[in-house]
Amino acid sequence: MRPTGSLHLGHYHGVLKNWVKLQHEHECLFFVADWHALTTHYDSPEVIQNNVWEMVIDWLAAGVDPNHATLFIQSQVPEHAELHLLLSMITPLGWLERMPTYKDQQEKLTEKDLSTYGFLGYPLLQSADILIYRANLVPVGEDQVPHIEFTREMARRFNHLYGRELGFEQKAEAAIKKMGGKKSRLYEELRTRYQEQGDDEALAAGQALINEQQNLSLGDRERLFGYLEGGGKVILAEPQSLLTVASRMPGLDGQKMSKSYHNTISMREDAESVTKKIRTMPTDPARVRRTDPGTPDKCPVWALHQIYSNDAVRNWVQEGCVSAGIGCIECKQPVIEGVLKEQEPMRERAKMYMESPSLVRNLIADGCEKAREHARDTMRDVREAMGLRYD
Repeated sequence: MRPTGSLHLGHYHGVLKNWVKLQHEHECLFFVADWHALTTHYDSPEVIQNNVWEMVIDWLAAGVDPNHATLFIQSQVPEHAELHLLLSMITPLGWLERMPTYKDQQEKLTEKDLSTYGFLGYPLLQSADILIYRANLVPVGEDQVPHIEFTREMARRFNHLYGRELGFEQKAEAAIKKMGGKKSRLYEELRTRYQEQGDDEALAAGQALINEQQNLSLGDRERLFGYLEGGGKVILAEPQSLLTVASRMPGLDGQKMSKSYHNTISMREDAESVTKKIRTMPTDPARVRRTDPGTPDKCPVWALHQIYSNDAVRNWVQEGCVSAGIGCIECKQPVIEGVLKEQEPMRERAKMYMESPSLVRNLIADGCEKAREHARDTMRDVREAMGLRYD
């Protein structure tokens, strides 16, 4: 996530709630994308620096747990930049220019000069961010799927160019024997089915079989993955998109909650400010007077009731609005209570970190070191494959 401003409830419902869920289902790495923020905010770095720590506190407030996930800052793991540089040596220029977000962002951010290499190359940096951890799943919305497919293409291109080690087949055959007689025969059978018949189920079963083996080194495991697919050694793994459910958090004016629309409620905004914002929200323009009946579907407050109210409250709003039985201030009260109730544990979790900033810095330092351990392993193999190891 890019540190370009305080996080609001749209970020919470659209991203962070999903992170909290995923951290209990997978080994997760979540990072502050400060280099990515520079692609569009290169002329205002103070925006980035001021927001990094506040954003991490927002993550922690939302329930992201450093005991279950690795939290770190992108620029503190320099291996990202090294892999980005090395991948840039083999990336066709046309692959970057055809990215749908490249022209789209240039058209939207007309006030910025985005004719920079950093902006053109940011999808490749994004690929390096993923490939450096040999990630198998990346949680994204549909608009980001082309970036994951681009990352898959980069992994394929790299493996095709550099995944040929001397004596690969002999080493792969030796690795197969380490699996034991029964599993070796099953591996060979699945490999034949996939390569001769294109049986995707056989490929998946073969990959699962390799993952089950406890006695294989990382190198042997990668050789067997490559041998199974009929290629060389798999150095960079191809990730899959983990599509997240689209969540359109309505803002104070009924549009999608967004800083550019000035219609947000911050995740840790104080109760007085939240109450004032919701009480002054626009409502159905037909309700000029308290006695005028209204139409909930035409009122921005109704959109927030879909998020924060149960069926009984929504029925009460529906009936009261249409019959003018309740006023707009009455209608807004359950939303105010719902938002404040959602924010309460966030403020409570954040309190400890706000009172002791060193706690945040220490857990990020630990996360950076964990991330670097993963990244160093990958870069060792990448350098060796590209002929850049001299020890």
